[in-house]
Amino acid sequence: MSLKPEDCILVIFGASGDLTKRKLIPGLYTLCKRNLLPDHFAVLGIGRTPMLDEDFQLKMRQALDDFGNHAEGDPTATDRFIHQLHYQQLDTKNREDYSRVEKRLDEIGKKMDKRGNVLFYLSTPPSLFEPIVEGISCQGLNRSKNGSEWRRLLVEKPFGYDIGTAVELNANLHKSFSEDQIYRIDHYLGKETVQNLLVLRFGNHIYEPLWNRNYIDRVEVTAAESIGVEDRGGYYEGAGALRDMFQNHLLQVVGMIAMEPPAVFGARSVRNETIKVFESFRPIEIDDVPQQVIRGQYTESTIHGKHAAGYRDAQGVSENSRTETYVAVKFFIDNWRWAGVPFYVRTGKRLPTRVTEAVIHFKQTPHTLFGYRENRGAQRGGQRGAQRGGQRGGFAGHDATTGPGQDSNQLIMRIQPDEGILMKFNLKLPGEGFSMKTVNMDFHYSELSNVYTPEAYERLLLDSMSGDATLYARSDAVEACWRFVDPILRSWERDPDIALHGYPAGTWGPEIAGALFADPHLDWRYPCRNLSNDGEFCEL
Repeated sequence: MSLKPEDCILVIFGASGDLTKRKLIPGLYTLCKRNLLPDHFAVLGIGRTPMLDEDFQLKMRQALDDFGNHAEGDPTATDRFIHQLHYQQLDTKNREDYSRVEKRLDEIGKKMDKRGNVLFYLSTPPSLFEPIVEGISCQGLNRSKNGSEWRRLLVEKPFGYDIGTAVELNANLHKSFSEDQIYRIDHYLGKETVQNLLVLRFGNHIYEPLWNRNYIDRVEVTAAESIGVEDRGGYYEGAGALRDMFQNHLLQVVGMIAMEPPAVFGARSVRNETIKVFESFRPIEIDDVPQQVIRGQYTESTIHGKHAAGYRDAQGVSENSRTETYVAVKFFIDNWRWAGVPFYVRTGKRLPTRVTEAVIHFKQTPHTLFGYRENRGAQRGGQRGAQRGGQRGGFAGHDATTGPGQDSNQLIMRIQPDEGILMKFNLKLPGEGFSMKTVNMDFHYSELSNVYTPEAYERLLLDSMSGDATLYARSDAVEACWRFVDPILRSWERDPDIALHGYPAGTWGPEIAGALFADPHLDWRYPCRNLSNDGEFCEL
């Protein structure tokens, strides 16, 4: 992230929305402070609300107060950044209005003494994607006037509602922009620890020989949120956990875990390997959905003596809602590397803590020579008790065992919070005999005190200006993931008898989710928020 991109203008459609003030403007300001923005750069905010440039600048300055860290910077630098912001009122559904955008781009380009390169950012509801792209195209703003300038389109998720709408959306975008001009943002791919999955695998020889069906028993990915839908009930009713998290963010993480080594590290090679993973997903037949997919919806409960409302109590949510706030899926990747290795992926709202992690569970040793001093059966009972205790608002966090004898080794890649890597392995307990204990060896990003860790949108915005699409979703990958998810959605729609399990807010989801594991000794990990405390009982 050291080379500056070419001079450009960033046009944000939906500039008066939450994403702009919470993520985009603070992210751009941080890039400015780190001297990573182009030498000649400007932002043109587009919105329906009438506003002068000065009004927009004032609002964005307030956004930096509320969501950025400009108080720590140079006030002069803040003023310089703010004066790069411009605004244009526009009816996005009126094609004739887009002549105003062209006029403003010319004015800003002349002021910068640079013109040509333009990045269009669609931070709007998906219903506006098509009219905005058509408006851009009808003014010829989607293509270079002299062949030496570039035009790019950044699209926020959701990329469709199902496979049909995803294919239609891609077709509509491709009418005006070629695939290499389109950057589909998945902010999970912008997270430093998600990118580190690639370096961990392909930058260390010790892992690659073990990264296959011969040594790995199963792979587990968890994305837990402690909050509910808050004031997004209306949006969430039309989405649900499967669409909101599983189809995009978590399958992209699986793609990075499971991909083959790319020939070179570049956008084309990396994305070619991830699409191979998505196309290797074993389809979940409609009749098999109840056995491979568990869905749940959080209900009211008491957490630490305080009442926690249920999902159906949220504004904009139907009192008979069947929308899932939790989903757990078991599936397989049918290729040479992963044949027979189950992948367990879950996500949910109103769980005990906020944590996202991927776990590689290695196989046990073929023969157990050493035992544990503590009673393993009692420990498994303690885990189950911990989960049920969590459902009462108590404790959770103890790692589940893998069966009689010894624990298997685990590699835990923590994406958020307390980002880091943890390896669990067995050592001899001090004293007589050869009793073992599972211990942790860990690394935390917070230990790199002299290294700045960029926020996801900082990295993604900079990459899009630089023309690096490595961390962006390609159309074929988006459609492949939707094809995998579509039978689950159709099964739920067709069969109202498929259970939607209630789970009390503040718990780890429906207990029946443990039934996805064929071995009764196996269960999900119940991780602590603090990676250093893994394996201990953690206060919720």
